[in-house]
Amino acid sequence: MTERASSEETPHFHGHRDRLRARFRDAGADALADYELLELVLFRAIPRRDVKPIAKDLIRRFGSFAEVLSAPERLLAETEGIGPGVVTDLKLIEAAARRLTRGAVAGRSVLDSWTAVLDYCRTAMAFAPKEHFRVLFLDKRNQLIADEEQQRGTVDHTPVYPREVVKRALELSASAVILVHNHPSGDPTPSAADIRMTREIVDIATPLGIAVHDHIIVGRKGHASLRGLGIM
Repeated sequence: MTERASSEETPHFHGHRDRLRARFRDAGADALADYELLELVLFRAIPRRDVKPIAKDLIRRFGSFAEVLSAPERLLAETEGIGPGVVTDLKLIEAAARRLTRGAVAGRSVLDSWTAVLDYCRTAMAFAPKEHFRVLFLDKRNQLIADEEQQRGTVDHTPVYPREVVKRALELSASAVILVHNHPSGDPTPSAADIRMTREIVDIATPLGIAVHDHIIVGRKGHASLRGLGIM
């Protein structure tokens, strides 16, 4: 086999793949840019194509590695080179990340593992393109009974029904709840409507013996705790 024939059979990006894998093994994920980490994900799903342009296109469109994983399947599929198999792989990793962070919360008092709670909330919701409102229902030891998404809304509003939140807490025999929702704008600053809704839930829940520990708002730029801000 001639040198020319050998080079034609081995795509130029194969050496790049090996080097990138070696960097990941030796230095860890923090040593890689978002698009490089995404390349590693794409390697298995797209074995016979240079995936660097695809990874960069995804980061350019959605903003970050986390935002690519959280992007709607329909929008991911609009990217050139992304087929159903790739979309499934990306969503599998997103699901794994949620399951991993939720596992850090399960079986422990959430008040003693607050950082894990915040990590879970951000993983589950911070990069969603529309507002989601969820409730963490806790038992008397402040351990997680259930984590339920109550409502999905638009890019800047989610309808929340305080009596339905409290009704569900009673159905689950929950002693406390943590309210969580996201701001797709990225800014987690609570709005007047967020504050008003929180106070309505507190007013209904408290006489029934249900504590509202906090209302956490997450976004790409961080999180806000209404309790930490002294609002509740």
